[in-house]
Amino acid sequence: MALTTATSPVVRDFATNRVIQAVVTVCAAVWLWAAIDPVYRMDWFLENLMVFAAVATLIVVYRTHPLSQISWVFIGIFFTLHVLGSHYTYSEVPWGLWLQRVLETERNHYDRVVHFTFGLLLTYPVRELLMRSAGLRGFKSYFFAFAVMVASSEIYELIEWITAEIVSPEAAYAFLGTQGDPFDAQKDTFLAFTGTVLALGLTRLLERPPP
Repeated sequence: MALTTATSPVVRDFATNRVIQAVVTVCAAVWLWAAIDPVYRMDWFLENLMVFAAVATLIVVYRTHPLSQISWVFIGIFFTLHVLGSHYTYSEVPWGLWLQRVLETERNHYDRVVHFTFGLLLTYPVRELLMRSAGLRGFKSYFFAFAVMVASSEIYELIEWITAEIVSPEAAYAFLGTQGDPFDAQKDTFLAFTGTVLALGLTRLLERPPP
């Protein structure tokens, strides 16, 4: 079964939309698992402040401008990656530690992977929302999606730092996940930028009409 896309007509049909139901069910199950005995409870709480805000936003978006099934799948994958990081803390996710040993790197790069997938996976839903809510098409839809994603990445780094300092300064190290890298924020932003550019490029290729 082909998934609906940003160019497909969509309606609010949660009761019959098996794809969205599956995404919500899997995400809810992963979140409940992650909420049970996380490695560092305060870090889990800080990471989930953004999750709560994102879920509230998605509920509003679903009521006003429903997104396609492919957008929901992308959102679900990113949500799962982030929630795994909230359970273990980003610097201690087992998959990242395994990759660290295999590649013989000095740090766990799981947080780098998630920042890259932030751009790679969420650019499509953001562009679709701009298309459906503001009627953007063509170059404008790509440009403003790029602007929103890059700005969001920068703003997230600021929110992350401010939240850690206000809510729990002692949890800041685990929450920020710098792992001793003074340029961690800049590298994370660059990876989100790279993922965004790649996502827009792939979208352009896939949406280009056949010759």
